[in-house]
Amino acid sequence: MMSPSRRARARQTRAGLEYALGTVARANLIAAAWHWRYELAAAAGLAAPWVALQTAAAAALTAGLAGALALTACFPRGRRFLAARLWCIVTPHRIRSACAHAWIHSRYGKLPVILLTRSQPRGERVYLWCRAGISAADFSSEQELLTAACMATDVQVSRHARYAHLVALDVIRREPSALSTGQPWYDTGRPAGTVTIPAPREHSDEGVSWPGDPTGQEPPRWVRA
Repeated sequence: MMSPSRRARARQTRAGLEYALGTVARANLIAAAWHWRYELAAAAGLAAPWVALQTAAAAALTAGLAGALALTACFPRGRRFLAARLWCIVTPHRIRSACAHAWIHSRYGKLPVILLTRSQPRGERVYLWCRAGISAADFSSEQELLTAACMATDVQVSRHARYAHLVALDVIRREPSALSTGQPWYDTGRPAGTVTIPAPREHSDEGVSWPGDPTGQEPPRWVRA
């Protein structure tokens, strides 16, 4: 008879093999519509004038829209605005593709749910809902793959301090502006479970007395218990 420890190892081995050989589940119609909502809205907005209006009026409206976009792109601030909106549309698709190739999905092949994508001074911030079987550590272990898939400089992973299934991915594309505040999304926890202790501030301890020290100096404040 097989021992309990051997049965547990065999079960873990079968689960790992099943996970490695599994494929990503195909998204249903509602999920696919949510993934492509911006593209579908743009296509519907362009097709609606041609259906509701006459040909000449629809052509004039389309030309006016193209002219407005071209005029916006003539200014640096307008180009940055359009580029930020475009990256907010492209980045979720890249993250879903990276999750599929990095096996960041449940045992049923379900990918994490991308809730929202916001433009940030340094790039984009993507909010995700992790399904059962997915954690922030999965994203942290595949940061290089996510960075390459998003065509970015870096991807920083953080999770909610209370709700571990809520994860934020900061896609870093550029250095922040001097006017940006750099406020965090929320209190974050390290995915690997480690604690980051800030380095002590360097300062001189001359002229300060230590109680019980023969030299009459007091230890720096950061070394006190």
